[in-house]
Amino acid sequence: MYRALVLSEADGAVTGAITELDESALPPGDVTVAVEYTTVNYKDGLVINGGAGLVKKWPHVPGIDFAGTVLDSADPRYRAGDRVVLTGWRVGELHWGGCAQRARVSGDWLVPLPAGLSTRQAMAIGTAGFTAMLAVIALEQQGLTPDAGEVLVTGAAGGVGSVATAILAQRGYTVVASTGRAHTHGYLTALGAASVIDRSAFADPAKRPLEAERWAGCVDSVGGNTLARVLAQTRYAGSVAAVGLAGGSRLEHTVIPFLLRGVNLLGIDSVLCPMARRSQAWARLLTDLPLR
Repeated sequence: MYRALVLSEADGAVTGAITELDESALPPGDVTVAVEYTTVNYKDGLVINGGAGLVKKWPHVPGIDFAGTVLDSADPRYRAGDRVVLTGWRVGELHWGGCAQRARVSGDWLVPLPAGLSTRQAMAIGTAGFTAMLAVIALEQQGLTPDAGEVLVTGAAGGVGSVATAILAQRGYTVVASTGRAHTHGYLTALGAASVIDRSAFADPAKRPLEAERWAGCVDSVGGNTLARVLAQTRYAGSVAAVGLAGGSRLEHTVIPFLLRGVNLLGIDSVLCPMARRSQAWARLLTDLPLR
């Protein structure tokens, strides 16, 4: 038996309760994991508060990520006692997730936890931190280096932004953190931001497709008009990693920054990204994120 947060739906209303389940209730999969930690993400909030169309079959166990120890495995890559982490793959949406003491999943969805990183640390980093690392890797693959100039992080006080700020600062970048929450300025400075600017700087629509060049790179979790303004301000051959849409999903812009400045817009997906990239990101988090 194990305990899980089980969601049920009736007449459009979703309710949840901590429930004792037999392991026979676990969904199909070739690896069973004793879940030790999970995190609460935006998608989890959507699911718990009504599904938002993400859940197709009820009852359901939410939790889009988890870290724990393998109990048993039909996958030769894993054996009992291995420590693993899972993010994405529509787990917690289409497949039962990590808000439980047990999870059964495909071995293809798991990443061996790097030695030196605990399951608790892995979920303190969580999907948000994993996504931030993917963004930094993508920027550096496009040639970003610490001597290239200022790197902007939008939505910097959020989960992705916080970890991105800390990673970039640890790697020697001059980080400018953008946030709308004045009380987080000290927090962002402590993470390593060289300066903090208010998000209102990007609030007004751009009056022209190109503005004065400033940013060598950017990790953007806001989208919308903020992303449009950042693209217009990105320096020649600079890159912007788009990871979120807190400010909106529409992008009103022209192709001018791409054609005249060679700007790169990099899409970051943490749900279905390939295994090699996942393993690289978790290994880099161990070395590049100040775990304190």
